Amino acid sequence: MIGTSWVRKLKRHNNGWNIASVIGAFVALLPSVYIMIGIFRSPNENWQHIKDYLLLDYTLQSLYLVIGTGICTVLIGVTLAWLTVAYEFPLRRFFAWAFVLPLAIPPYIAAYTYATMLSYTGSVQTFMRNVLGWTPNQAYFDIMSMKGAIFIFTLFLFPYVYLITRTFLERQSASFIENARLLGKNPLYIFIRVVLPLAQPAIIGGVSLVAFEVLNDFGVTKYFGIQTFTTAIFQTWFGMYDVESAMRLAAMLMSFIIGLFIFERLLRKRRKYHASTSRITPLARRKLRGIPALVAVLFSVVVVSLSFLIPVLQLIVWATWTYMDVMSSQFMKLIFNTLFISLASIALLMVPAIIVANVCRSRRSVFTLVLSKLISMGYSIPGAVLSIGVLAVFISLDNGLAGIYERLGLGANKLVLSMSLFMLIFAYVIRFLAVGFNSVEAGYEKIGNRYSEASRLLGLGMTRTFFKVDLPLIKGAIFTGCILAFMEVVKELPLTLLLRPFNFDTLATKAYQYASDEQIHQASVPSLMIIAVGMISVFFYHWLGERASK
Repeated sequence: MIGTSWVRKLKRHNNGWNIASVIGAFVALLPSVYIMIGIFRSPNENWQHIKDYLLLDYTLQSLYLVIGTGICTVLIGVTLAWLTVAYEFPLRRFFAWAFVLPLAIPPYIAAYTYATMLSYTGSVQTFMRNVLGWTPNQAYFDIMSMKGAIFIFTLFLFPYVYLITRTFLERQSASFIENARLLGKNPLYIFIRVVLPLAQPAIIGGVSLVAFEVLNDFGVTKYFGIQTFTTAIFQTWFGMYDVESAMRLAAMLMSFIIGLFIFERLLRKRRKYHASTSRITPLARRKLRGIPALVAVLFSVVVVSLSFLIPVLQLIVWATWTYMDVMSSQFMKLIFNTLFISLASIALLMVPAIIVANVCRSRRSVFTLVLSKLISMGYSIPGAVLSIGVLAVFISLDNGLAGIYERLGLGANKLVLSMSLFMLIFAYVIRFLAVGFNSVEAGYEKIGNRYSEASRLLGLGMTRTFFKVDLPLIKGAIFTGCILAFMEVVKELPLTLLLRPFNFDTLATKAYQYASDEQIHQASVPSLMIIAVGMISVFFYHWLGERASK
């Protein structure tokens, strides 16, 4: 019945935009369907061994990482969001922007950097021995553990919680907090009993993004020797050469992701707080003086230093040692590969993002709601899982095109698409389509429907209205989506490692290869270039946000 109603609605609004949006959603959903089919395949001997001896460990390790990182990112992210929204202290505007900078550093780069810095021959212990004359206990500096992984993920993923919570609190009415202050409640009571319940939807949304990022990670867990579902997929695929068992692991992880996504939506739906009036009064910041101001500044300095300044400065020092060895014609090719694959992916993903966002804006219905969720699904799927589905789709395409390959003289069993760069670009498009879609959707929500409706009343069609009316108004949102998607593609590691063609490397894969070969100093040069791209993206994102707010 639901499918029939969708068909009727599609016929009623039959135009190229609707048809293109449905095709885009179908293509985005296709890898996920292939992954879930893997559950119903008959298991082999490798799978029986994994299920009996390894599966429980994979599950527990993944849960420990997600829960530990989630708790720590909430503690830091929410505290910093409340501090910058509710209080005025020295350098507050600088710190409000600087707290976002850790997003420019991929966690796997931070893991290599901190592990080397804190090792016996690293800069920290060397300074203690040579300058302070103190030989510390090695156990205090052992970061290659579960606690160390949580430390890394917390420092470089808390901005997700911080950004979403801060944005939510800035748009909330100040009446709740002001009433609590008038009743004589102290700041701690207000934070726990008023602010946290108000911000629960935003906190849950931020933590869900953190959980997705942790489950997507491969570099940190592999380098620290932690067995998670993502590392298990890599080991099963490349260690056992067993794609079927890897697909079953991917299907199980995807089922967990879907359950987590549904649980997060239910929590956010039940935890909604609305002001009693439509008039929203921004919160007046209280000026901190004396000891409280000093504590706020010191806390902010420690967070920014640990999550950005220290690792970046250390990478710069290492780069001065090795840049002459690393910078070569091959390195220029790495930069070209990274720019080419990123720009090509952005150009392809922004087209369906704009189409679906325009369709969802033009008419609100269950159909468009489901359409937007299907388009956004790829971002919540870990890269290692998505790569399994994409590979299965392209192998099926190659099998279906075997006759054509044979006529072209390529051979009946030739894998053409499955060994091409197009497969990697396709995976990037599916993975980061939600980034472009959310940016364009936000742009549409800002301008509303009045201009497009006026254009339609004057007789212009949907396409002409988009190019003449909508596009000039949302070009800032499109630019924001391109910036964010570009940053994500440049940083992406699991998808690139699994699906890249033979002898095709990017800055991310080269940094990982250097670190895996214990050439940490050489890894600093490509790592700094990735961070530079992230910093520029964060700067433009912040600048566009400030410009939009004004």
